[in-house]
Amino acid sequence: MTLHLVKKYLVLGFILLPILSFSQRKVDFEKLDQYFSKSQKEWGVPGISIGIVKDGELVFSKGYGTLEYGKKEQPDAETNFAIASNSKAFTSAIMGMLVQEGKLKWTDKVRDYLPYFALYDDFVSENTTIEDILSHRVGLTTFGGDIMWYNSDFTSEEIISNIRHLKPAYGFRDGFGYSNVMFITAGEIIKTVTGKSWYDNVKERILDPLEMDRTFVNVPQMVAAGNSAKPHTLINDSENQAIPYTSWEEIAATGGLFSNVDDLSKWVIFNLKNGVVGDDTLFTRSTRNTLWNQHNMFAIDRTQSNPYGAHFAGYGLGWFLRDYHGKLRVYHTGGYDGMISSINMLPEENLGVIVLTNGLKAPIGSIPAYVFDAFMGREETDWSTIDLKRHNESYASDTRIEDLRKARQEGTSPIILAEDLIGTYHSDLYGDIEVKMNGDKLEIIFPHTASLQADLTHWHHDTYQMHFVKKHPWFTLALVKFTSDASQKVTGIEFTVPNNDFWFEELNAIKVK
Repeated sequence: MTLHLVKKYLVLGFILLPILSFSQRKVDFEKLDQYFSKSQKEWGVPGISIGIVKDGELVFSKGYGTLEYGKKEQPDAETNFAIASNSKAFTSAIMGMLVQEGKLKWTDKVRDYLPYFALYDDFVSENTTIEDILSHRVGLTTFGGDIMWYNSDFTSEEIISNIRHLKPAYGFRDGFGYSNVMFITAGEIIKTVTGKSWYDNVKERILDPLEMDRTFVNVPQMVAAGNSAKPHTLINDSENQAIPYTSWEEIAATGGLFSNVDDLSKWVIFNLKNGVVGDDTLFTRSTRNTLWNQHNMFAIDRTQSNPYGAHFAGYGLGWFLRDYHGKLRVYHTGGYDGMISSINMLPEENLGVIVLTNGLKAPIGSIPAYVFDAFMGREETDWSTIDLKRHNESYASDTRIEDLRKARQEGTSPIILAEDLIGTYHSDLYGDIEVKMNGDKLEIIFPHTASLQADLTHWHHDTYQMHFVKKHPWFTLALVKFTSDASQKVTGIEFTVPNNDFWFEELNAIKVK
């Protein structure tokens, strides 16, 4: 696909003016183009679509690589990708609009709208506000409860009703625990207040006014519209393999949108204009300030410099906040089954960068930094190579799976007979989990999550390896241990599934029959 620049930056027909000036700073778009191409290749991500917004215009958009590994069709500015948690900013924006309309207040208690809402503590349950759930400060661990909704058939209400079984990681309003289940809760509040689904609100209040016509929440609709990138799992951190799309429609308020550079450039411009689209002002001044001021703070190490020159860091409502060498940086990232993405803005520079990818290893942080440096006139830094080195070092240092394999005691036999493992196990968070014999094979079944069904083969002692019927992008090795009492009566199951996103140990269950 060809490099796209708005008409006022084109000269001599198809020939691009190599040096463009913004606010007396010169930006070499040809050099950026070459750098993006290099980054896509060195990270090995199948495809990337990149957009740059400056001064209210999409001044650059181009796709690199392919829509699907091993095929030739390239992505472009209209190619749809899952944007996952970048959807959270849409949720907080809708909440802000409802506040403007007097339909709720930021300080309203969640239970005012969802009486069944409950957390780990009665006081916390009674006092959690809308502001709390949108800023990740209710006390839950990061990604707590995600294994409950992942690929499951639970409704949002059922998910929220089970949150009370999650244990706290720290005190109420006393830290940061990135919480998807709290944004699912926010989506249900929007539905309760308006009588419409989260997506209907987003479409009517944001997508339609901004003419974001190719942004979807429904997988079949997105596929039918054409020009969509295929998600990919990553084997051994190096081999990309295409996988099917997964529907996150039920939990869309935390990460369900599919979109593209063209549409998201309108969203970025809208935000950089503080909620103004055409002659309409969709955000009041108060709403803009509430969304983009810190409601949760992160520590910055003051004893040493950091690579992006940050002096503060925190979370607003639906957006991460920090500074980039003294300039406010507003951003978010998203991770979906086989895709990661980022949206970054420097409001003082009237600058935004969109990076959409169809892989799980991609330069979604280094590309925005490289663009920021170019537009701010900073010294060039090869952030892609630096970040890739950090990624590779981090991957190499994660020995959890290797350690489990080394600890495996070959040649052992199970103490508990296979027929005694068969039965129903109950998890407070999830409900019942079944272990059955299918022919001569043991299998474990999660009734609400068909994709987690797995055949069980003996690992060692009374521990078994889970072989999922569906290929998952997050799980490389999965083990389940059957526990017993002093008389060798089976008492429960304990999971060990090393990964960075879904906590299987939250599903540890007791045998009930």
